[in-house]
Amino acid sequence: MLSVVVLISGSGSNLRALLEAADNPLFPARIVAVGSDVPAEGLAHADQFGVPTFVVNPKAFDTREAWAEVLLSNVQHFEPDLVVLAGFMRILPANFVNALTPNLINMHPSLLPEFPGAHAVRDALAAGATKTGATIHVVDEGVDTGPQLAQRELEILPGETEAELHERIKQIERELIVQTVRAIADLKSNN
Repeated sequence: MLSVVVLISGSGSNLRALLEAADNPLFPARIVAVGSDVPAEGLAHADQFGVPTFVVNPKAFDTREAWAEVLLSNVQHFEPDLVVLAGFMRILPANFVNALTPNLINMHPSLLPEFPGAHAVRDALAAGATKTGATIHVVDEGVDTGPQLAQRELEILPGETEAELHERIKQIERELIVQTVRAIADLKSNN
């Protein structure tokens, strides 16, 4: 059984999808903890499923590295096989990334390598792209540059707003993250 820690910063819709999937005894992964960098509303999903939560706010630390060490300590306390960044909106310093990669994955709302960074949906619309999508990738020291594990394409509709497009991308992200975690769990159980 693959043990997973999920890190979030917001509403936790992708976290919710993972919690619901893991609630099925046939799903090959368990969410053992959920962490955040802020008191995110999505932590309520973890509470609902009886999953422990923690918050490590970077404002309480003098440096990003010091914050990341405490965040890493909290994550490692649960001894996860995999750490999933599900809407975690901070770039993690090298000390955190290097301690966990390649068992640290992120979901991103574009077809990487196109439109990396925090404003991928806005950037795709501004560029006049006709398609975008979602990517799950291994986190490395770059911004959305790690090896890609899964992608799903989505057509951009004429006149679609950033909020509308982002909501449609979230729908495919939820499916893609559940499928990817299942695939990683199946792969690890066969090795």
